[in-house]
Amino acid sequence: MDHRIFWLFLLPAVLAPNLSLQAGEHTVEKTIDVHGAERSYLIHVPPSLSSDKPAPLVFVFHGGGGTGRNSERFTHFSKLSDREGFIAVYPDGLNKGWNDGRLTDQIQSQRENVDDIGFVTTLLAAVSKEYSIDPKRIYATGPSNGGIFSNLVGAKMSDRFAAIAPVIGGMAPSVAENFHPAEPVSVLMINGTEDPLVPFEGGHVSFLGKDRGEIIPTAATVQKWVTRDGCNPKPVLRDVPDTDPDDGTRAAVATYSGGKNNSEVIVYTIEGGGHTWPGGSQYLPAGMIGRVCRDFNATETIWEFFKKHPKP
Repeated sequence: MDHRIFWLFLLPAVLAPNLSLQAGEHTVEKTIDVHGAERSYLIHVPPSLSSDKPAPLVFVFHGGGGTGRNSERFTHFSKLSDREGFIAVYPDGLNKGWNDGRLTDQIQSQRENVDDIGFVTTLLAAVSKEYSIDPKRIYATGPSNGGIFSNLVGAKMSDRFAAIAPVIGGMAPSVAENFHPAEPVSVLMINGTEDPLVPFEGGHVSFLGKDRGEIIPTAATVQKWVTRDGCNPKPVLRDVPDTDPDDGTRAAVATYSGGKNNSEVIVYTIEGGGHTWPGGSQYLPAGMIGRVCRDFNATETIWEFFKKHPKP
């Protein structure tokens, strides 16, 4: 049997344990009406949240085929939320996918041109009405489809989001062609050079032989944000300590600072890294999705970046 067909049958079994888990403690599942359609999401509110101090808000967008519940378990942002005092929201894409601008028929939300930006706008308003949210500290992150969508959210909602952190995701050509964020947005990107699903050098996104649209090269996405934010075009470079020589990866960081409103763009390039979340699980075999970098934890790194980049 073709190994791709084998994994096509096995994939639901691989994901089932995560999908069947209950939401974490202090996490609540809710629904909201968006243009007459019911949309769902999870919201995690730390027990120590102060009622008289506005809290940061982090949107975590799941990858293609995932859910908010799965994303909570995969990224561990709720555990970090309890420690750091921010609210985490895990929205659900329509039929487990986001309309991130790739315009592919393989993803229902894109085929039907679902207004996911409208969903985020409505959800942000609802959460802000229910809780005291710091309007200067609203952020977005997510892997893969969620990372590509995070770039779109940053571009379309730059007046609301202070920073974004796309992981193993790029920017769709349609978004790049109409890239006019109203305000600077700080950006942290994490991409693997050996990602077999979302190519580092751009091109067709694919899984199990199915074309799922295109993205532009990582370098081109970086340039879009660096230019818009007005950052220094010459980055400061450093290597991440290779704390796990056995993981088959090395991480390097390029920092483009000096942007408008103190914005900056930081890029983590994982040499040998695959379609994975650094510090996360090897959720499918390396032969299928590539290697996991163990030299740093993406969740911790993203939050530290967010903390340093509120809106002015």
